[in-house]
Amino acid sequence: MAMANETNAHGQPIGPALPGWTKRELPPTTPLIGRYCRLEKLDADRHLSDLDAAFKTVSDGRDWTYLPYGPFIDFASYSDFMQKTARQIDPLHHAIIDVTTDRAIGSFALMRIDPDSGVIEIGHVAYSPLLQRSRVGTEAMYLLLRRVFDELAYRRCEWKCDDLNLPSRKAAERYGFQYEGTFRQAVVYKGRSRDTAWYSIVDREWPILRTAFEQWLSPENFDESGQQRQALAALRSSVK
Repeated sequence: MAMANETNAHGQPIGPALPGWTKRELPPTTPLIGRYCRLEKLDADRHLSDLDAAFKTVSDGRDWTYLPYGPFIDFASYSDFMQKTARQIDPLHHAIIDVTTDRAIGSFALMRIDPDSGVIEIGHVAYSPLLQRSRVGTEAMYLLLRRVFDELAYRRCEWKCDDLNLPSRKAAERYGFQYEGTFRQAVVYKGRSRDTAWYSIVDREWPILRTAFEQWLSPENFDESGQQRQALAALRSSVK
């Protein structure tokens, strides 16, 4: 339920007061450890070879279509990009490690970090084919959202993508992000125009989403062949 607006001394509507609000902390670089994966601050020396191999499991470059960089012409180009990316603090890139193999198979970032307002974005989502549609991918998102809302107490987490990027849009909706609208002609990248779809989760929505994530990730939610017994969206609907 949305918070009710208030009025000022002139009778004009204003947003609800936030008594006791304080500036939030910047995200730490400590690892996040789950049942299926581990998140680490991106380190080119440790993660580059694994990520290169993971994205080379398909050779047509499709996983880079909606990112502002890639595919890379050779390993040296990818290495140079990764070295620069790993030094950034906003975006703060994380490698996603499959604990069964101890190899990095994808990455994403916390970015546009606004501690004053408690707003942060999850972006640069680069899930290799080894990560897509997997328990690891879902748990990675859960761990990062748990850091945003439970550990850092941010008020809002955003997800933005090319309006034509249907897999990204479906992923955002599956994870529980709410569609807010499309910003037309918002970005130029790779020589083309992009309309940007905006999604968000706000703090009051997180408790239900957290419970649904945890129920979905439970080993009991999967049968002997590894197929889910209940979908994440169904679990969200059942949480009271």
